[in-house]
Amino acid sequence: MAIEQADAARSGGGLAVSRPAGRGAVALALGLVYVIWGSIYLAVRLVITELPPLGSMGLRFIAAGLLMGLFLGIRSGFGQFALTWRQCLGVVFMGTILLAMGNGLTSLGQLKGVPSGITALIIATVPLWIAMYRTISGDRPSAMSLIGVGAGLAGLIFLISAGPGVDGGGLPLVGVVIILISSLSWSFGSWIQPRIWLPRSPFVAATYQLVVAGSVMSLGALAVGESFDGTVGTRTWGALAYLVLIGSIIGFTSYVWLLGNAPVSLVATHAYVNPVVAIFLGWLVLSEPVTVPVLIGGGVVVLSVILVVGGERASPDVTRNGRASHPVGG
Repeated sequence: MAIEQADAARSGGGLAVSRPAGRGAVALALGLVYVIWGSIYLAVRLVITELPPLGSMGLRFIAAGLLMGLFLGIRSGFGQFALTWRQCLGVVFMGTILLAMGNGLTSLGQLKGVPSGITALIIATVPLWIAMYRTISGDRPSAMSLIGVGAGLAGLIFLISAGPGVDGGGLPLVGVVIILISSLSWSFGSWIQPRIWLPRSPFVAATYQLVVAGSVMSLGALAVGESFDGTVGTRTWGALAYLVLIGSIIGFTSYVWLLGNAPVSLVATHAYVNPVVAIFLGWLVLSEPVTVPVLIGGGVVVLSVILVVGGERASPDVTRNGRASHPVGG
């Protein structure tokens, strides 16, 4: 869960909890996470209008990983990037399952005709799937969490059955399935990451995972024969630059800073604010339809996430080794 992950990251992710930060700084960082991670779905939609999804997202992740690695190396030395063989396997696995499949695949779903706002709502169900993984593994989420899971699944089914696609018709089944796989992959990666050997520093771990994810997606682009044909406009390149610099670097840095300087229950609110921001931006910029089914189904999904996050706050889970996932760009 978002709170569970934040607690683990705080204790074992190489973050030092400093003296309390000012309210203004916390509000600014939280606002950045709200807006940036809520806006990446729109940015992805703008990129894939002219660029192939796998290749463009591969470029995004590799560029972000190299820039982050260069900054960390100049600031604290490149020796911090040394890995054991188990850590090497860990970053390859997590980069593939969490970022390449759990994040990058959303571009394919949007290309098939799923609006950016509905994409964000489907991805917002990640806490529901994590609760299910915990239940299957023998853990016991709180009653509030389980109620939230049931409500969220009902809202998701209603949203998928009645929500509009980009063309105004029904949601495309293939696109929805792809985004559901993405959500399941992200949640599985988030759930299992505390059990995976990773570098102690969340920044180093994220750098490697970004580069791995970009490499996996670039290989996928080559395998399916993607090519950068045609004219690519300034808006598309600007959206791609936004994903690299703002979505994957500034958004992530703000998130990690919040983990060390703000209550985890406050940080976790991004899980249900991001889809609201995404729906608003999709409507404002791309005129994506906000219909009654979107409002009803989306509202139930957001409410269910609030219940699950609230349930986890009341009954936090203790992880095996204190590490947790660090989402990069939503």
